[in-house]
Amino acid sequence: MAALKDLRNGLVIRLDDVVYTIVDCHPVKPGKGGAFTRTKIKRVSDGAVLDRTFRANDTIETVRLTDQEMQFLYSEGGTLWFMDNETFDQHELPETLLGDNVKYLKEGETVTVKMDAATPLAVVLPTFVELKIVETDPGLRGDTVSGGSKTAKLETGAVVNVPLFVKNETVIKVDTRTGKYVERV
Repeated sequence: MAALKDLRNGLVIRLDDVVYTIVDCHPVKPGKGGAFTRTKIKRVSDGAVLDRTFRANDTIETVRLTDQEMQFLYSEGGTLWFMDNETFDQHELPETLLGDNVKYLKEGETVTVKMDAATPLAVVLPTFVELKIVETDPGLRGDTVSGGSKTAKLETGAVVNVPLFVKNETVIKVDTRTGKYVERV
């Protein structure tokens, strides 16, 4: 349990059986009445941000999350299969834990899974992934490095904008936070 004075940015808490991370925390000590803390909390499972005010008499349960390195094996229906790199146990996780980032996940990729005891709460992809272009229009004569861009379909099904000089079968680096092309590999 945490007291009002223990609240800070980055603290992981449980409210109504849902795990949240404190994103923004502002303690308030009014001249009249009891102290309170205004916070913005982010739901770990889907990233939804809520405003919440905690008073001095509120009970706040803290949670200790562990990070486990797992390797993505395959996808089947709406389920993703991962293997623990230490115990080699296989775990199935719903695709909803990744949301739109599932399009940057390829077989054999190592990811970090945030666990609350034995329950997976979130999947953290690497910042950059290397993916092969499977379909893109050919560049036009006179294309330069500083020219325009075109769309390219990657091996995982994701579509990104790439410079005109990039061709099919090229391996590129993509930023998973923004979904943008970074460089050729």
